[in-house]
Amino acid sequence: MDDTKTGPLAGFTVGVTAARRADELIALLRRRGASVLHAPALRIVPLADDSELLAATKELIGCAPDAVVATTAIGFRGWIEAADGWGVGEELLERLRTTELLARGPKVKGAIRAAGLVEAWSPESESLAEVLERLLAAGVAGRRIALQLHGEPLPGFVEALRAGGADVVVVPVYRWMAPEDLAPLDRLLDAVVGGAVDAVSFTSAPAAASLLSRAEERGVREPVLAALRGGVLAACVGPVTALPLQAQGVDTVQPERFRLGPLVQLLCQELPGRARVLPVGGHRLEIRGHAVLVGEELRPVPPAGMALLRSLARRPGWVVSRADLLRALPGAGSDEHAVETAMARLRVALGAPKMIQTVVKRGYRLSLDAGGEVKYGDAPQG
Repeated sequence: MDDTKTGPLAGFTVGVTAARRADELIALLRRRGASVLHAPALRIVPLADDSELLAATKELIGCAPDAVVATTAIGFRGWIEAADGWGVGEELLERLRTTELLARGPKVKGAIRAAGLVEAWSPESESLAEVLERLLAAGVAGRRIALQLHGEPLPGFVEALRAGGADVVVVPVYRWMAPEDLAPLDRLLDAVVGGAVDAVSFTSAPAAASLLSRAEERGVREPVLAALRGGVLAACVGPVTALPLQAQGVDTVQPERFRLGPLVQLLCQELPGRARVLPVGGHRLEIRGHAVLVGEELRPVPPAGMALLRSLARRPGWVVSRADLLRALPGAGSDEHAVETAMARLRVALGAPKMIQTVVKRGYRLSLDAGGEVKYGDAPQG
């Protein structure tokens, strides 16, 4: 069902930093009503052009490893396909048949078996920590171990193996680089600083690091971090993805299952749960990112009107002066008539003009219902 007007994310804007599988994530968000600002923070180096992957593959063919750790299904398949394209696919498969193949989880096992190979072992937990524990318990001194990466370095894993005396060969499948077109990423950074997005989603640690790096280059790192520590939610697909943000003091949310579907479901809980709900003028008013729910009706509100509404909602029922409201307007000058113009448009957007009361010579206030309870949203499911 298409919930773009009534779904749990209707009225919210979510930034998407993913490059791979971005279309899938965007479709999931839009089906639940979200507006999406897509800004790939990275681009994937095409496998056929990846000289580092080719060099690592030839090194393993020339000198067989004792063990190979396959971390992702798509990465393992991509490695085999790239080797086929270079004309060394059969040689690589022959090497892998004679080594101990460790698969991180069931999806990786499936990719290994689809290549005509058989894994030696796989943890039920899908945890790389458990794979590392098994290797170290068996002893790695003098062993040659290949580690198939998927875009994200695993320094703790590699360091632990090397500290145990292993010769580690890193197989960098799907390396990341900065996007060729930085304009979308810059627009997302501006939206984060300006509060024009309610959440930013991250599906890889390199994407999070790349966004912060670009913010540093543009001189907006601190404002971006301040926004992510404040009103803009940082939603990460898993704990590894969250590390670059958490290292900068940014609180993140992550689903229990590290998949795109659960990530979207989490956003469907978190964002409505942060929305302010007020009983105003006989209506239930829910203030979302760029729209409001008046009863069950979603009504878009222009940025200036939303700025005024948020200012009034900070102290519902109290009078807010025109001077204070003028300061709340984005890019406002010194003419208080700008407040009157924006207020008139806000009343039209709400569709219920009596929600906002004009207090002559003093300012404006929300017409808070007597005995009404001010609360936050009920966090509907996705």
